[in-house]
Amino acid sequence: MPMAASEIEDLIIAKFPDAVITLTDLAGDNDHWEAHVVSSAFAGKSRVQQHQMVYEALGGRMGGVLHALKLKTAAPVASPDP
Repeated sequence: MPMAASEIEDLIIAKFPDAVITLTDLAGDNDHWEAHVVSSAFAGKSRVQQHQMVYEALGGRMGGVLHALKLKTAAPVASPDP
């Protein structure tokens, strides 16, 4: 059974309450997603560490209920002082 966008968002937000998440259904089947996740929790972490953190938030659903996830992560960019 495919995983709805709201389920994915809920799991990520539970782990990263400040996350800004953009989800795109790549195939129109709720089974192939692209997620762009921005969270302060990623500051100072490598891209691999950031992705591992998101996979951990998904609680082992990758490869099962969640078939495919193209992941982009980033820490928020501080705006310059005027």
